[in-house]
This record gives sequence, structure tokens and C-alpha cells, in this order.
Amino acid sequence: MPSRKFADGEVVRGRWPGSSLYYEVEILSHDSKSQLYTVKYKDGTELELKENDIKPLTSFRQRKSGSTSSSPSRRRGSRGSRSRSRSRSPGRAPKSSRRSASASHQADIKEMRREILEVKLTPLVLKPFGNSISIYNGEPERTEKSDIPHKSMQYQSERFILSPEGSYISTQYSLRPRREETKEEKLVTKGPAPLRISEVVTPQRKDLEFGGAPGAFFIMLGLPGSLFLLLLLCRQNDPSLLSFPPPLPTLDELWETRVCGVYLLWFFVQALFYLLPVGKVVEGTPLVSGRRLKYRLNGFYAFILTCAVVGTSLFGGVELHYVYTHFLPLALAATVFSVILSVYLYVHSLKAPRDELSPASSGNAVYDFFIGRELNPRIGTFDLKYFCELRPGLIGWVIINLVMLLAEMKVQKRAAPSLAMILVNSFQLLYVVDALWNEEALLTTMDIIHDGFGFMLAFGDLVWVPFTYSLQAFYLVNHPHDLSWPLASVIVALKLCGYVIFRCSNSQKNAFRKNPTDPKLAHLKTIHTSTGKNLLVSGWWGFVRHPNYLGDLIMALAWSLPCGFDHLLPYFYVIYFTVLLIHREARDEHQCRRKYGLAWEKYCQRVPYRMFPYIY
Repeated sequence: MPSRKFADGEVVRGRWPGSSLYYEVEILSHDSKSQLYTVKYKDGTELELKENDIKPLTSFRQRKSGSTSSSPSRRRGSRGSRSRSRSRSPGRAPKSSRRSASASHQADIKEMRREILEVKLTPLVLKPFGNSISIYNGEPERTEKSDIPHKSMQYQSERFILSPEGSYISTQYSLRPRREETKEEKLVTKGPAPLRISEVVTPQRKDLEFGGAPGAFFIMLGLPGSLFLLLLLCRQNDPSLLSFPPPLPTLDELWETRVCGVYLLWFFVQALFYLLPVGKVVEGTPLVSGRRLKYRLNGFYAFILTCAVVGTSLFGGVELHYVYTHFLPLALAATVFSVILSVYLYVHSLKAPRDELSPASSGNAVYDFFIGRELNPRIGTFDLKYFCELRPGLIGWVIINLVMLLAEMKVQKRAAPSLAMILVNSFQLLYVVDALWNEEALLTTMDIIHDGFGFMLAFGDLVWVPFTYSLQAFYLVNHPHDLSWPLASVIVALKLCGYVIFRCSNSQKNAFRKNPTDPKLAHLKTIHTSTGKNLLVSGWWGFVRHPNYLGDLIMALAWSLPCGFDHLLPYFYVIYFTVLLIHREARDEHQCRRKYGLAWEKYCQRVPYRMFPYIY
């Protein structure tokens, strides 16, 4: 086990992750297992750094202003170089003298390289990593609103002179010579090779979420079991806890090869719609390497095409009741497909460059299989994670709801669907259309910029969303509930209230992210942070820290109320979603406190309520 180089309490310079900029930090602790140092910046931000990202203060000394070199001979050579390069007059010195001067100058340059290496550390524009399982449930990145650094962060990079004892790690950072040296190097034919920009490595997490590898393992076992338990309960005449556990189906009732073919057909048709050259192309947030991936926004067009195909099939005599009668085999086919996809994603990630790994990955095989090891796995230009987030599962949710509406009419021999079924379908249709219409907002969610693509998102997007979020409609097929018009009006008002909070808060945040200097947003108050980001403390985001979560929960309650109060099963989504958002909010709080330090403390004082007013 290598010995540690820096002691607790020692003041050193630490590199800011993702850049070549060094700041003065204090060593707080050292983990002998991961060999990571916990350091504290002057603004209170605490981060974990590798040992080669830390340098002693003696490795740097501030360059005096106005001085171009610490060597007189170097200054003479520099002036000579500039005068010779500009001289084009007839009275120019003979060639022999110029060659002599050039040879003398090359010797000066070699001597300078032996004496000292002056570097300019150039800061990069930092994009902090911003949460989630499953679908577009709002923007889970709370109040981090501005992707444009504040002017105070755009100061000139500091100039340091690297002492000989610190030069052994200089090649690991982005180094750039002074302007004068750049000109002089053109005259040098032999000598040390120029320093190159090193590979930027995504830091891996030490503090694992979801209970670490054991928790991830049991979640992967528990999620499919919970799904099928809910579906089996929903099929019973009495879905109460008194009839628990439900009778288990036979293998023939669960697995059909033809159903697997139907699911694969659905998946690849959506993939075909994704590849259509319609819709605008936008850039995502900068990756740790600084580059931006491109995304085509055509989810809404894919939804319209899907509706057209389904409508044509209905008029052509295709029986959608097949989906209802084979609902369990369809759920199993989707589960098997998500597991196979997860295995492929993990194997594919083993070949991915280190700067393309997810910041949530840990190096533990079980945990990385669950959370996702690679951030943006692609097959050519086909982005697998972005496609699965909004296409097969979210659009499939709407189609399943339609199937349940038609099944209710057939099973209960109705000429028209019930008012409760109409409300459930309408509410959830509005939610899906809103997500697809505002598709670009997905690019700033934690699903895209932080979590990798593994079992958590693959199962959540392809299985959990379409088969559990449609639970209310599935329940109403065999458990009808007569809803009065006055009560229906109250439920509609509740839904609209939640939607207004959800949409307005997300729109305000996205507008501020896109253009913080927009005159329409001039009335909003912010708190500046050391990362260059701004935290909104007024408008919807001054009301509570997560107004989009509040709106989401109100809408979730409105989806369940049309089912009545005979059983708890239709309210599973509300209960699950509340637990999910509380956990997600805790993740956000933890990450923001570490990322923003004192600025986050100040923000919490300004906005004390988390998701609900008057509830701390």
C-alpha cells in the first residue's frame, strides 16, 4: 500500500476537476483504500482528489507582473527574435550573421528549458454534473439554473512558475507556453517534444447510493418481483391485502414466443421513428472532455406517427384486446429484453474511454451494472439512453392506457368508457405529450448528464414506466368506479393545479438556463456559486426548493382519485412516487452541499422549504 504524500491540515494547491486550474485547498482526510484525499476549498466546497491532482505550494511561485522572463539572456533572445521576424528592410543583416544569431538563440532556448518551465494554466468552462429513475418526472436538478459562468469566474488564468521539484507531474495537465516562447519554438528543429493535453478522466464515486453493491443487487431482484405482484393483484376480483399473496401463474401463462416478437417489433418500430430525419438537432450539455453530443428532437413526431399507425390498425380490424389478454407475458418479455440490454451495455462500457464513463460509476461490477458504467452509450449516432428515456416506454404507456380503455368497454359491456377511465387516460396523456413536446428539457436532467445507462434506467424506462404507471387504468377494467361530475370537477381542478406548478417551474428554470440575461427574467434573484452557476432564489424556485416535485406529486394524486377508495392498490403510484422523490431530493441536497459549499448553505437559508410549503 503506497504511503500518503500529504498530511491532514496541510495547505496545498488542488486541481479543480475537469480543468487545469489550481486553487489553494486544505487537506481534510485521506482514504487509504481508494487513495483519495478529501480537500476543502476556501469557499467551503469539499471534493475528493487523486494524489496526482494535488501539488505542494512550493511547486508554484507567482509570476511577477510585467516581467517576461527571469533570465536577462532570455529577454535579449526574445527581443532579438521579435525584431528579426519583423525586419524586412534592405538594410537587414547578412545571412551569415542571421544564422549565427539563430544558433546563439537556439542555445539560449535550450538553456532556458533547463532552467525553468513557465506555464499558463487555462481554465475550462466547467459543467457540473447534475437524478432519476424511469421517466421525465420533471427536472430533478433543483435550482441549478445557469449554464453560463458568471463574469467573476472569467478572470484571466493565473501564471505560475513550476519549480524543478514539482516538474515531475507537469505533463499530466494542460500546459501552454508564453506567446514569446511559441514564436521562438518555430526556430527550434530539435529539442524536447511539446507538452500535450492529457486525457481527462471522469472521477468515480466513493460514496455509493442505494445501499452500495448489496442494495443494488437486491433492488434488481425486487423490482421485477414487485411489478408482477402488482399485476397479479390487479387481475383479482378482490385486490386487497387480505387476499395476499395472489395465486401464481403457470409458466405457459407467463411466456409466449409470439409475445416476445410483438415487443421486439414495437421496440424496433420506435427505433425507426427515432432515426427519421425530422425535427431540429440540438447539442447537449458539455461532457467532462468538453465536447457536446448532438440529439435530434423528434419524439413528438414519433408519437404522432405511432398514433396514426395504431388508429389505422384499429380501423383495419386489428384486435388490441390481445395486449390486455397477454399483459403478463408482455411484461415478462419487456423484463427479459431490459436485462439483455443491460448486459450488452455493461460489456460495451468495458471498451469505453475513461472520459466517457458515468460520474455515478464506482468500479464495482454489481453497482455499475445497476447504475450504468458508461454515460452515453451509442451505436454510431444512435444514443441508446436518450432513445429509451422517452420512446418505447413513455409512448407505450399511452398505448397501454388506450388498450385498457377498450378492454373496459368490452369486459363491462359498456357503450362508452367510464368517466373515471376517461379522466385517467386524459391526465396521463397530457403528461406524456408535455414530456415529448418539451423533449429538449430532458438533456439537462440527471438521467442524461449524471447517471449511466444500466439496469436502473433500462428496466425503469422499458418496463417499470409502461406497466406500473398504467396501473390505474388496468385496475378500472375489472373494478369499475362510478364517479360523480362534481367530484370529477374537483379532481380536474387538482390536476390542473399540479400541472401549472410543474410546467411553470420547469419552464422558468429552463429559460434561465438557456439565457440568464433574458430581460423577461431580470426580476429573478440569484445566488452566485464558486462553480460559476447561479441558484435561483425567487419566482417558483423561491417558493420551495423543488416546486416541480410538488407539482408532480399533486398530479400523481389526481391520477389515482378517479379509482375511488375501495382498495389501496390504485394509490401505489402515489406512495411509490413520494418515496422516490424524497430519495431523489436527498440525493440532490447531498450533491449540492458538496458542490456549492457555503453558497448552498446561504441558499437553504433563503429557501428553507424543500418540497412542501411550511414543511422543512
